[in-house]
Amino acid sequence: MTRRTRPAMGVLLFFAGMVMLAFYFTFAAVQGDYGVFKRAEIDAEARVLRDELALLQADVARLENLTRRLSDTYLDLDLLDQQARDMLGMIRADEIVIR
Repeated sequence: MTRRTRPAMGVLLFFAGMVMLAFYFTFAAVQGDYGVFKRAEIDAEARVLRDELALLQADVARLENLTRRLSDTYLDLDLLDQQARDMLGMIRADEIVIR
């Protein structure tokens, strides 16, 4: 009868392999292409893009309003006067230009 004082080499290799595999999957879950950090980065980018979209939509709505106000069916005389004076570089006699 022989008595072993240390565990078998196969058991140690098995547990070492399992620990390394656990570290690998943990690292991949946190830092990988589909990991937690990548998800946070994508969420932050999505927030920035949503804010940019809201600004662009407001700008488009403003331009659509100006376009509608200059159309043939709806003529805003004040806006027409302002646009004409801006394009021609002219002012009225009672206006003062400040630069």
